[in-house]
Amino acid sequence: MDIHESWEKALKFTEVIRPRIQPLPTFEATPIPYIFLAESQVNHGDTVVRQGKVMLDKPSIILPSYLPQFEGFEFEKNFANAEDYLTTFLLVRGIRFPSMKYENKITSLDIREEKLPKAIDFFLHTLQKQENVSTGLVIGPEDCWQFSILILLCSQVVRSAEGDIRKIFERFREQGGANAS
Repeated sequence: MDIHESWEKALKFTEVIRPRIQPLPTFEATPIPYIFLAESQVNHGDTVVRQGKVMLDKPSIILPSYLPQFEGFEFEKNFANAEDYLTTFLLVRGIRFPSMKYENKITSLDIREEKLPKAIDFFLHTLQKQENVSTGLVIGPEDCWQFSILILLCSQVVRSAEGDIRKIFERFREQGGANAS
C-alpha cells in the first residue's frame, strides 16, 4: 500500500473515540499521550494496542512556513522517501501542521485477546476511572496507524486554536505591545 492509499484508508476508518480533554498549553512543550487500538491483521478477533505519546515542541510566534518535523512515526519504514515527501503530501491535501517538532515515542505495543469493541470499552472505562484528561483514545487500521495518530493530533490542535490565539494576544498586550500605538 502506498502513502496515498494509507492516507485515504486512515481518513475513512480512523475514529477519535475520546479526545484529550485537557486543553493543549499555548506556551510550552506538550506531551500528548494516546492509546491506539486496531483489529489485528494476524489474529482475527484480537486487538492491537499501541500506547505512546507525541511530544510537541514549544510553539513560537515566528515559525518557518509549514515545515513540521515528524520523528518516531516510522513513515520511512513503510513508505519510500516518506520523510521528504510527507509534508508536501499533507500540504497538497490542505493539511497544515504548525512548524514544530512532533516526536512520537511508543511506550508499549501489545495484543489484547478480545474484539475491538470490548477493548474500546475497557480503555474508556480505565481512562474514566483514572480521571485521565490528557490521554486520547483513537481507533484505526493497524497498517496506517501513523496517519490515525496524526488525525488525533490535528483534532487536538484545531480544538485548541481559538484559545491559543486569544492567549497570544493577551500576552502581547501584557508585555506592552498594545501600548506601542
